[in-house]
Amino acid sequence: MRHVIIGAGAAGLTAAKTIRILRPEDAVTVISADEYVNSRCMLHKYISDERDEQTVSFVDEDFFTKYDIQWLKGKRVTHIDSSARRVSYDGGQLDFDTLLIATGSNSVTPPIGSLRESENVFGLRHLTDAQAIKTAAADAQDIVVIGAGLVGLDAVYALVELGKKPVVVEMADSVLALNLDAHAAGAYQALFEQAGCEFYLGFKVTGTREKDGKITHVELDNGESLPCDMLIVAAGVRPAVEFLQESGIAYERAINVDEYLKTNIDGIYAAGDVAGLSGIWPNAMKQGEIAAKNMCGQQEAYTDTFAVKNTVNFFGLVTLSVGEREAQEGDVVYILEDRTCYNKAILRDGKVVGVILQGDISNSGFWQYLIKNKIAVDNIDKPVFKLSFADFFAIDDKGEFYWTAMANEG
Repeated sequence: MRHVIIGAGAAGLTAAKTIRILRPEDAVTVISADEYVNSRCMLHKYISDERDEQTVSFVDEDFFTKYDIQWLKGKRVTHIDSSARRVSYDGGQLDFDTLLIATGSNSVTPPIGSLRESENVFGLRHLTDAQAIKTAAADAQDIVVIGAGLVGLDAVYALVELGKKPVVVEMADSVLALNLDAHAAGAYQALFEQAGCEFYLGFKVTGTREKDGKITHVELDNGESLPCDMLIVAAGVRPAVEFLQESGIAYERAINVDEYLKTNIDGIYAAGDVAGLSGIWPNAMKQGEIAAKNMCGQQEAYTDTFAVKNTVNFFGLVTLSVGEREAQEGDVVYILEDRTCYNKAILRDGKVVGVILQGDISNSGFWQYLIKNKIAVDNIDKPVFKLSFADFFAIDDKGEFYWTAMANEG
């Protein structure tokens, strides 16, 4: 059998490796527009010269040789013929028995002014984006970043490392609004401001001014005009499904998949951002593994949909956010804060539904387990931030964890 995987990201390469292990005699081919394997989490390190094309990879240098995987790199898929079981790409075609679509997502540039047409506007989703930003930033002085989420601040941090002082425009009232509460986010804003960055929070970009094909100013809804040599737009992403027209594969914003990650067509699967599932790294890898098992005939459902987890690390300040960030009416909120840390836990009906740990995240796995499994903690006579795995688990004589009576009462 020939298994074809479109995309060389976390889901795609995990699937390729899994298939090779399960079906050592089958042919496995990965097709990717990328010419280098790269981690999105490392792109800002490429911009800041901390890493190069080889060291942004998340697999060993001999990965494709070791697992006998054919890699068609730098090839963009243009069409899938589901009936003929054939993939068309730049310069060729390839037949398949099973197919995994793991193309991820692309940056979204809003239709404001000439953001979509100008030469000096960049997204940050692929290594090619990082390469273009690095080149343009070398001679740029006035740099505007639209969006203060993780991707936007990754770009800002990389530029700061290069000695730049970007101006950031964000519609929300705080940075990292989708990742942290305002208090935890404020600590990062202060650090970026100390590094010379300027923030326009609660404002929208309404227009642009151009000259010779490049944007020279960004207009805000408060009437201000910001000069710029280049812009980075980090305003969201969209699943990469453009090549699926007339393929017969059902999709709306993302590809429709069932619990086995199968599309509406037998033998064709999708995983990661392109399937509208959790795009965080561990989940994408798990989806690739599950899809691969199903491609090899080992039916297994993907059930781990818990994904509200974010880790932030700028200027050496580390924060982990798991679950909900803001309390609802009736919730109980616990906060522990000193000059070295900020901890926040939200309890609803006695169960932890969200936690933020800033400064020390050493106990994070425990909190994630409580939230994911909806475990009650209000029956334990102990301060919330003194809880540990020992309050819920013990180890038997075989060295395996088991629930304690205290946990079962919850």
